[in-house]
Amino acid sequence: MTPDWLDTLFPPKAERTVPWPPVGDTVTLYTGLQELRLVAERGWRAWPPRLPDQPIFYPVLNAEYAEEIARDWNAKRNDPPVGFVTAFEVQAEVATRYEIQVVGAQDRHQELWVPAEELDTFNAAIIGPIRVLAHFAGAGYSGHIDPETHLPEGLWPVGHKPGVTP
Repeated sequence: MTPDWLDTLFPPKAERTVPWPPVGDTVTLYTGLQELRLVAERGWRAWPPRLPDQPIFYPVLNAEYAEEIARDWNAKRNDPPVGFVTAFEVQAEVATRYEIQVVGAQDRHQELWVPAEELDTFNAAIIGPIRVLAHFAGAGYSGHIDPETHLPEGLWPVGHKPGVTP
C-alpha cells in the first residue's frame, strides 16, 4: 500500500494536532488564495464550495504561513502565477470545533481542516468581510494588481474595496 502524504511528513504515530490556546470571541484565520473572484462574488463574506478534488477547506492560523503558501506555492504554480493572502474572523465556538493540524513546523505550519460538507456552517460563523492583505506575483505575471487593495484589475469596481457594498 502507498503511504498517504501525511505519512511522508510524519513518522507513524507522530502527533499531528496541538491543543487550542485560550481564544476570545473570534479567531483570525488566513488563507493563500486562488479563488478570489468567487469570494468577491459572495460579497467578501463566504468561501465558495470546494471542488470535487478538494475534500477540505484548510485556513491557516498565522499570516506568515499564509504568505509562505501564497509566495512559494501559488505564485509559482497558479495560472495566472499570483497568490493572495486573506484574513477573516470566525466565531471561536465554531473554529475551535476543528483540531489544529500540524503539517510541518509545529509552531508555524498550523491549519484547520474543515470538511467540504461543513463549509456552509463554517461560512455562517464568519464575522465581517474576508480581507485581502497581500499579494505575490510570480514570474511571468502580466496583470495589474492595485498596491493598496491587493486586488487584480477588474475584480472590484473602481472606488470600492472588499467588504464595502458598491
